Amino acid sequence: MKQIINDLIAQALLELAQAAQIPSELSINIQVTPARDPGQGDFASNIALMLAKPTGLAPRALAEMIVAKMPVLDTINKIEVAGPGFINFFVDSGTSHAIVQHVLEQGDDFGRSTLGQGGKIQVEFVSANPTGPLHVGHGRGAAYGATLANLLSYVGFEVQKEYYVNDAGRQMHILGTSVWLRYLDLCGESIDFPSNGYQGDYVWDIAATLHRENAERFHKDAAEIYADVCEDAPAGDKEKHIDDLIDNAQRLLGEDEYRFVFDLALNTLVKVIRVDLHAFGVDFDRWFSERSLSDEGLIEQAIKRLQDNGHVYEQDGALWFRSTDFGDEKDRVVCRDNGQTTYFASDIAYHMNKFERGFAKVINIWGADHHGYIPRVKASLSALGYDADNLEIQLVQFANLFEKGEKISMSTRSGEFVTLKQLREDVGQDAARFFYVMRKAEQHMDFDLDLAREQSNDNPVYYLQYAHARICSVRRQCEDKGLEVDINNASLTRLDNAHEQALVKHLGLFSERVESAALRHEPHQVVNYLRELANQFHSWYNAHQFIVDDVELRNARLALASAIGQVLGNGLKLMGVSAPEKM
Repeated sequence: MKQIINDLIAQALLELAQAAQIPSELSINIQVTPARDPGQGDFASNIALMLAKPTGLAPRALAEMIVAKMPVLDTINKIEVAGPGFINFFVDSGTSHAIVQHVLEQGDDFGRSTLGQGGKIQVEFVSANPTGPLHVGHGRGAAYGATLANLLSYVGFEVQKEYYVNDAGRQMHILGTSVWLRYLDLCGESIDFPSNGYQGDYVWDIAATLHRENAERFHKDAAEIYADVCEDAPAGDKEKHIDDLIDNAQRLLGEDEYRFVFDLALNTLVKVIRVDLHAFGVDFDRWFSERSLSDEGLIEQAIKRLQDNGHVYEQDGALWFRSTDFGDEKDRVVCRDNGQTTYFASDIAYHMNKFERGFAKVINIWGADHHGYIPRVKASLSALGYDADNLEIQLVQFANLFEKGEKISMSTRSGEFVTLKQLREDVGQDAARFFYVMRKAEQHMDFDLDLAREQSNDNPVYYLQYAHARICSVRRQCEDKGLEVDINNASLTRLDNAHEQALVKHLGLFSERVESAALRHEPHQVVNYLRELANQFHSWYNAHQFIVDDVELRNARLALASAIGQVLGNGLKLMGVSAPEKM
């Protein structure tokens, strides 16, 4: 119906332009929105207010001219001008009720659209360094990314979900060395574990596997391990201390043996992350290895392209990218004076690879602490000759856990944190997925564990699922009583009370909200829509009997209830949340 009204306005404006009553060259953005007040119709447009200045006409006068050019349609009972120049549309009740049958006919596909026209979009999310199990902070990015990918696919985009595995950086060397040092503990060496090492129990577990399966194969004396190693904090430099230990590990073990230990730590944790995400309802189409960028020569290729384009210069033996030419605050090193390429150089090569794979749009979902990294990545794309606007970066704020009103403190390096697995097992899969997408991703989030555990209407996901279960219960009661139920041929004009009219109208907004949530990258819009729908349903359910003697009225109400249940189910599925039939 919104599109029909949009077309009516567009046709009226065209006729006014052809009659020279308004300028023929206008930038027109027609907006049709649901009316807030039932007394003001079903839909409204502010087009006359928007075009008043460029046409030189009073808004109300222009609105009356637009309405005068509109043809009479059976689907619209009345069109009126209100206030300073709003145009209100009153839709025929029979047309409004048709949405119920439309929902029932389309079922699981209701709300889908071809808006995206098959455009290729990559959504890269989570991409946490595999230096430990995923924690609750990663969970928010996982839920948000998976839901956004679902929404984009639902409205017609071809979506690829990708996890970028940071398997070549310094943090991974710290992890590998941490595992080796714990292994040496098990071999009987007296090890002073570095303050900057990874200290979680999972490091001990990997070290135990290394020792159990390889015995003394990687054993070295403590004196060799700490030879020429800088003193640790607080008296020394903890960063140089761990780097010296990494250097000694590589020297003492040799390339192949060091790589064995490194890969055991890496592969163990990548597997743990895969399993955790799958259990959380999040699966990726591709796991992209950072190491492959170097192995396949893509980093060197990216730097050469920048050099060929005149965007790289040499200074003090290092290669610098002129990112300030593209709005960054300072130039960035891509290759150090020792010949080692930087992490940023890897990122440039990775994003070059993304666009070379043919994605029209790339969406990166990063933690909010990466905000300062955005300008340099976009600068590199522009320098490579790509349209930097085709890279969209969504920042996700950390989720703070609260229990009994107290914030739970966490530290990933010390290993003191709540894992995603623990959260899922504590509050349940549905509550975890739902709570994570309830608010805008860029807003700070306080995750109330006590509320998420509650089996009451105060818990928002329980409230939604209870609405769906109630609808299923009504249908079962009819079956148990042997009552006639024919929702596909229901007389929907019997849905004439205020609750029912509001529900019918709200059902018609689902497709619009889904499209808006997908295009604006705001899954919480669907959450808000479903909460409104559930609230309206519970009010209707509490005010009216569904199983009545009047067969025609019973079928009409059951048809509406079934349509509501279908929309609730479709919306919950987009968020990776179940729609139970019993609670």
